[in-house]
Amino acid sequence: MTKLYKAFSAVTALLLLYGFCQAWYIAPTEATMGNVQRIFYYHLPSAWVAFLLFFVNFLASAWYLIRRTDGADALALAAAEVGVSFCTIVLITGPIWARPIWGIWWTWDARLTSTLVLWLIYVSYLVLRHYATGGQVPVLAAALGIFGFVDVPIVYMAIRWFRTQHPQPVIGGGQGSGLDHTMWVAVLWNLAAFAMLAVLFVWARYRQALAERALEEAYIQAEGEAQ
Repeated sequence: MTKLYKAFSAVTALLLLYGFCQAWYIAPTEATMGNVQRIFYYHLPSAWVAFLLFFVNFLASAWYLIRRTDGADALALAAAEVGVSFCTIVLITGPIWARPIWGIWWTWDARLTSTLVLWLIYVSYLVLRHYATGGQVPVLAAALGIFGFVDVPIVYMAIRWFRTQHPQPVIGGGQGSGLDHTMWVAVLWNLAAFAMLAVLFVWARYRQALAERALEEAYIQAEGEAQ
C-alpha cells in the first residue's frame, strides 16, 4: 500500500504541475476579463470535486445507517473533511474573481448563498464529529451528512432556477457559457489533478480514522482488563 500510495502521489504531483502549466501558460488569455479569468481553472474543478466528495459522504453515511460498519463511518468522515477543504477553495477563489469583475467581493445571490450554506452544513458535521461525545454521534452525523447533500443539487441548479449575478453554466448552455477548446483542456487537466489529490487525501484520512478507531478500542479493552 505504501508503494502504491507513493506512486499515486507522484502521478498526482505531475498532474498538478501540468495543470498549472495549462492554466497559466497554454490556455489563452480571455478577451474580456483578462488574466483574472485563469482562477476559473481552480474554482470550477474545486467545486466539482467538492460535490463529488459530498456525494461520497452521502453514500457512506447511508451505508453506515444500514450496516453500522466502521469502514463506512471512516469514509464518510474522510470525504466530509476533504470536501470542506475543496469547498473552502471555492468560497475563496470566487470573491477573488468577483472583486475586479463585479466590483464587489460578495453578493447574497442564490448560487453564492447556497454554496455558503453547503459549507456551513458540512462544517457543522465536522464540529459534531470532533467535539460531541456519546455513542450516537456517528448516527447523528450520518443523518446530517445525508441531509446536507440535499443542498448540492440546489447549488448546482441555482443559476437555472433563479436570477443571479453568477456566470451562466459552462455545461448545459446559457449565454456566455462557451469556452475555447484550449480553455476546456486546461479545465479538464486541473479537474483530473484535483480529483486525484482528493483521492490521496481521502485515502490517507480514511486509513488514519480506522487506525484511531482501532487504537481507541484497544485502549478501552486494556482499561477493562485492568479493572
